Amino acid sequence: MSCDFLALAQPGVQQLSPYVPGKPVDELARELDLDPAGIVKLASNENPLGPSPRVLEAIRAELPELTRYPDGNGFELKQRLAARYAVAAAQVTLGNGSNDVLELVARAYLAPGLNAVFSAHAFAVYPIVTQAVGALGKVVPARDWGHDLDAMLAAIDQQTRVVFIANPNNPTGTWFDSEALARFLAQVPQDVLVVLDEAYIEYAEGGELPDGMTFLQAHPNLLVSRTFSKAYGLAALRVGYAISSAQIADVLNRVRQPFNVNSLALAAACAALDDTEYLAASREANSRGMRQLEEGFAALGLEWIPSRGNFIAVDFARDAAPIDQALLREGVIVRPVAGYGMPTFLRISIGTQAENARLLEALRKVLAR
Repeated sequence: MSCDFLALAQPGVQQLSPYVPGKPVDELARELDLDPAGIVKLASNENPLGPSPRVLEAIRAELPELTRYPDGNGFELKQRLAARYAVAAAQVTLGNGSNDVLELVARAYLAPGLNAVFSAHAFAVYPIVTQAVGALGKVVPARDWGHDLDAMLAAIDQQTRVVFIANPNNPTGTWFDSEALARFLAQVPQDVLVVLDEAYIEYAEGGELPDGMTFLQAHPNLLVSRTFSKAYGLAALRVGYAISSAQIADVLNRVRQPFNVNSLALAAACAALDDTEYLAASREANSRGMRQLEEGFAALGLEWIPSRGNFIAVDFARDAAPIDQALLREGVIVRPVAGYGMPTFLRISIGTQAENARLLEALRKVLAR
């Protein structure tokens, strides 16, 4: 008789559901016998501009060294990040995407009997990494689809070791300002690690969102997590990072897997970090596409949550699953977010002007049926 290996897994793992990523183009093409070239994917908050030429050049230069292991310490990228944010290289932790950093935090600071606090409708990785190590996730109800920072403060207790907050938040796109963040950090106990997830911060215009890096010196219990997957256009290479106190970074490096960031990702991230033209173009394309989609949604009589990311959560005021399926048959992939407690919403990434127009036309057809 075969053994039940699910029953042998840790209790927290038994209760987890695997993370479901956005549907790949090739998978949809196979399922519905569609031409992959005609499919539009607006499901995974990817940069629609394609990779930077500087990044491609850096990757090509690195290809002859594929037989070598990467620099396990990521020396060059750490030095560049340290110079960019005026911190010591010892304060930088590199990750296989920023998801990797979130998991390092959970492995280092959470355990059975302890808990992490995070908001409802927040990034799915927070509960996954918390539950996987046997800790309790304390989910705080949202306010206007965003973080209720006062309620999150009230949820902290003696067993709380980590608070996850995201600005902007995924999948809602909501955000809080500098004053709210400063007030929150001033009241969090010093023995609670605050993880500020800023995966979409580069899409912010001017000073509308607080820069978490400016709060690090005054708050040694703060860790700021960022990624190269979004505005820098390196989603396929999986490279993210955190800036924190040197002591926190040292703890995370004790559980970090060796060579967790590959050589191509390291080279590409170094090139991307210096490519200010590409970043500006990404921000401009996102702002233009956001306006295009908002105008289109308004014309269709739809409501949405204002967003400062590269996506919009659109409310269809009814179960959105059939609309999602209908869009798939039209060759348009978006993201259902019922798993985030938002069954009437679909999250739609900002694409190119043509991709956005294709999405809006497909929505017109679907909603008219």
